[in-house]
Amino acid sequence: MAVTQPPPVAAPPVDSAHEGILRRQALRESVARTYARSLPIVPVRARGLTIEGADGRRYLDCLSGAGSLALGHNHPVVLEATRSVLDSGAPLHVLDLATPVKDAFTTELFRTLPRQLADRARVLFCGPAGTDAVEAALKLVRAATGRTGLLAFTGAYGMTAGALEASGGAQDVRVTRLPFPYDYRCPFGIGGERGAEMCARLAENLLDDPKSGVQTPAGMILEPVQGEGGVIPAPDPWMRRMRELTATHGVPLIADEVQTGVGRTGTFWAMEHSGVVPDVLVLSKAIGGSLPLAVVVYRDDLDTWPPGTHAGTFRGNQLAMAAGAATLAYVRENGLATRAAELGDRMLRQLSGLAMDQPCVGDVRGRGLMIGVELVDPEAGAADDALPGRGLPAAPEIAAAVQQECLSRGLIVELGGRHSSVVRLLPPLTITDEQADAVLDRLSEAITAVSRTAGAGRPGRQPQRGGSRAGLPHPVPGTSR
Repeated sequence: MAVTQPPPVAAPPVDSAHEGILRRQALRESVARTYARSLPIVPVRARGLTIEGADGRRYLDCLSGAGSLALGHNHPVVLEATRSVLDSGAPLHVLDLATPVKDAFTTELFRTLPRQLADRARVLFCGPAGTDAVEAALKLVRAATGRTGLLAFTGAYGMTAGALEASGGAQDVRVTRLPFPYDYRCPFGIGGERGAEMCARLAENLLDDPKSGVQTPAGMILEPVQGEGGVIPAPDPWMRRMRELTATHGVPLIADEVQTGVGRTGTFWAMEHSGVVPDVLVLSKAIGGSLPLAVVVYRDDLDTWPPGTHAGTFRGNQLAMAAGAATLAYVRENGLATRAAELGDRMLRQLSGLAMDQPCVGDVRGRGLMIGVELVDPEAGAADDALPGRGLPAAPEIAAAVQQECLSRGLIVELGGRHSSVVRLLPPLTITDEQADAVLDRLSEAITAVSRTAGAGRPGRQPQRGGSRAGLPHPVPGTSR
C-alpha cells in the first residue's frame, strides 16, 4: 500500500543575498552614507560602462565613481598595471619614498601638464582624497605668501575643515566668497555675458578698493566646471579675468581639477579651454586610475614651506600610482579628451532637443562628458522666473524621481546642484556611440515618465539655456531625441 507523503511545508521567505547585504548595511553603517540611499544596488561585477548587481540586473554606470573612472570599470590597461606591481614583489606602502612606480607616474603626469607649468612644477603627494589635496593647497599658499585670507566661490565643493571654509559649508572671516557665473541662476538675475561681467567686476572691486574690508588673500581657488555645484562651466573670458586679477595682485590661483581633470571636459585639463595656467593644480579622482590618489602640482617659487609641513601616511600608494600612470598614458595616447569633446557636444545637442518637449527640464549644460540636466517645476514659478538668468524654481523631488526611474531602467545617474535638482552624467571616456545613445534613451524615458506623472509634460515651450556648451535647440538629425 503506497504511503501518501504529506505536502512539503513551505519554508519561510528568506531574503536574497542582495537584500540581506542592503539590510545589514542600513543597520551597521552611518546615517552619513549617501549614494547607497538613492542607489540600492550591490555591485558584484563590472566592466567598462556596465555594472552587474548581486540580483543579476545590469546597469549603465554614468556615475563612474563620481568621475574617478576615466576608463570605466576594470579597464585592461589598469588591471595589467596593478597586476605588474603585485607580481613584481614591490612594496605597496612606502610613505613618500622614491620608487620606480612613483617616478613613472610623476613623469607621465608632467608630460600632460601645460608646458608653462610643467617647466617649473613641483608635486606634493598628500592624503588619498581630493579634499586632502585642497587642504594641502590652502596650506601651501598661506605658507608661501604669509597671508591667511582666501577667495572662493559659491557652489564650491569641500568636506574637511579648510575645504569647507572655501566651499561655504563653514563660516570663517578668512574666506571671502564671491559669486560664481551661473548663467541659468545668475546671482545678479541677468545671466549671459553681462552676468559674468558683473561677477568679475565684484571680484576686481574687492581687491582694488582699499576700503572693501578684504585684504590681499593668500590665494583664489576655483573649479573650471563646478561639479557638485551643478555642472556649471565657468565662461572662458571670466576665467581669463580671474587669472589677470590674481596675477596683478600677486595672489596664487588654485585650480581645483579633482573632477574635471584627465580629459573629462574635452581638454586634458579643463583650464586649457580658456588658455589659463594656474599657479596650483589640485588633482585626484581619475589620476589614480580608480584607486585612491591625490596630488598638488604647483610653481616652484611657492615651494617655501619646511620639510614635514604637510604629510600623510597614505601618500605612497603604489597600486594607485601604477593605475594612474596607465590611465594618464591611455587617455593621452588615444586622444580621449578630443573624443569626450565631440561626443559630449552631440549628447548636449540631443538633450537640448529633449528640453524642448519637457517643461520640467530647465537647463542643459556641460563640457565634454561632464553633463548636467537641471530639473525645475514649471507650474510653481512666477512669470519673471522664466527670464534669462532667473531660472524656474528648482525641483529636487522631480530630480529624485527621475533618478529612480533611471535606475529602474538600468541607468545610474548622480544628482547635484544647489538644490539637488541637477541630474549629472559622468560616463567613462571610453563610452561608445551606441552606449551614449542607450544612456540618452533611458534618461529621456525616465524624464518623460516623471513629467507625465507630475502633470508637467506640456510640449512646445522654449527652454532657457545656460553653460558654455548649451544653447543648441535642435536634436541631431536622424535621431529620435
